[in-house]
Amino acid sequence: MTRARKSVGRLSFVGAGTGDAGLLTVRAVEVLAGVDIAFVDGSVPPAVRELIAGEVRIADPVAGDVAKSALTEARNGAVVARVVAGDPFFSEAVTKEVQAAAKSVVPYEVIPALSEGVATACYAGVAAGPVHTEVDLREGTVVDFESLAGAPGTLIITLEAADLASTAEQLVASGLKPDTPLTVTSAGTSTAQVTVGGTLGDAELAAAGMYGQVVVAIGKAAASRDKLAWWESRALFGWKILVPRTKEQAGAMSERLREYGAVPVEVPTIAVEPPRTPTQMERALKGLVTGRYEWIVFTSTNAVKAVREKFEEFGLDARAFAGVKIACVGESTADAVRAFGIRPELLPTGEQSSEGLLADFPPYDDVLDPIDRILLPRADIATETLAEGLRQRGWEIDDVTAYRTVRAAPPAAEIRDAIKSGGFQAVCFTSSSTVRNLVGIAGKPHSRTVVACIGPQTAATAREFGLRVDVQPETASVPALIDALAEFAVKRAQEEREKAATAPARRTRSTRTRAVR
Repeated sequence: MTRARKSVGRLSFVGAGTGDAGLLTVRAVEVLAGVDIAFVDGSVPPAVRELIAGEVRIADPVAGDVAKSALTEARNGAVVARVVAGDPFFSEAVTKEVQAAAKSVVPYEVIPALSEGVATACYAGVAAGPVHTEVDLREGTVVDFESLAGAPGTLIITLEAADLASTAEQLVASGLKPDTPLTVTSAGTSTAQVTVGGTLGDAELAAAGMYGQVVVAIGKAAASRDKLAWWESRALFGWKILVPRTKEQAGAMSERLREYGAVPVEVPTIAVEPPRTPTQMERALKGLVTGRYEWIVFTSTNAVKAVREKFEEFGLDARAFAGVKIACVGESTADAVRAFGIRPELLPTGEQSSEGLLADFPPYDDVLDPIDRILLPRADIATETLAEGLRQRGWEIDDVTAYRTVRAAPPAAEIRDAIKSGGFQAVCFTSSSTVRNLVGIAGKPHSRTVVACIGPQTAATAREFGLRVDVQPETASVPALIDALAEFAVKRAQEEREKAATAPARRTRSTRTRAVR
């Protein structure tokens, strides 16, 4: 009898590139989502590590042979990834690991990464062009500076900020003119990116205050970077914005904020829990299936989620809504309903709020409406405005507690301090409860913090707590809220530029007036 051989796994060398998870290759993301074990460089940022489905082990070449450990796991049948900072073949040590894999029986692949230098130059607005030279001087690379100085096109150098002055001196000594344009970029491709322009002769001055790794672009392309500086010119670039929502709810908002260059900080202010007794919801779902309701009205995404979870619990699906009309208080809620596979019949044509929905909601007609009852699943702390308004229109209401909202635990002390001291440029409120609970667990935001509210009810609650509401979109949805905040930031930046441009002239006129007197 022949004993079956144990199947061998595989090993993938994955380049993390600049560390921005959004710049990973599609293949890299696929591999990380399917690995059992990943040996990861300590410098690979959390955003990339979060994409790893399996166990994460920090690679420590000093403590042991990384290649040996990775290959051992793969021989035992595991799907293994070796995740490296930058590109796998840019490191001599990792290249040796690949060579070790080539000598083994383990199938392997090498997934390249976007070059840190070229990517950072692109994010800095430097059009390097098809002819450029890139060199990494961080690991004591020995280079021929005369060859670098004579290289055609743009020169892109990654190095430590402390070494920039001496590198610039050697390039000038090797033939480059001191007035050659350059840009110096720190924290490239991140929301902390800073790019400063200058010339090779004043490189040290351009990099003043920078530390750690920087990318320097040298050549004519660096002179025109202001026209192409797309990354740092985004409306909310560098803004630290408080998102008082649970992690599950904050995803879409945080992603849109990042698209505008902001740094979202998610701080849950409420926790959503099931009702204390499930009887009401169970009776309501039974009524839904048996045709008790003409309408079901959703006032929040949490209400949609609560109903959907109950459906799944009882083995129901969207077919249970057959014959029932659905109304939603706003676009975000409607999107949650559409994700369930259903198209709502009614949304407010004007203000996206309970009042806006009431303005468009049809009164009960005993001829046109075979059933006079509406199911209203919502939070335990919801106001009576909507239910009462529907009753006045002749409808019978089953007002059901679909979920409870409870106050979350206070955030960390440094978050509370930042909220009170103006450490956040803005805060985005998406409901009245987020306003109340944020103030309750962390205190009122500082007066210089921009307050953005998703709709009129949320704005009214914010004002009740003494907050100045700066931003309120016409449409009560998360995308509209973030877009309105971005428009506000652009307008304020323009006003500040105009003010700065006229300030010297005003001071001059004032000085002359005093001199005449």
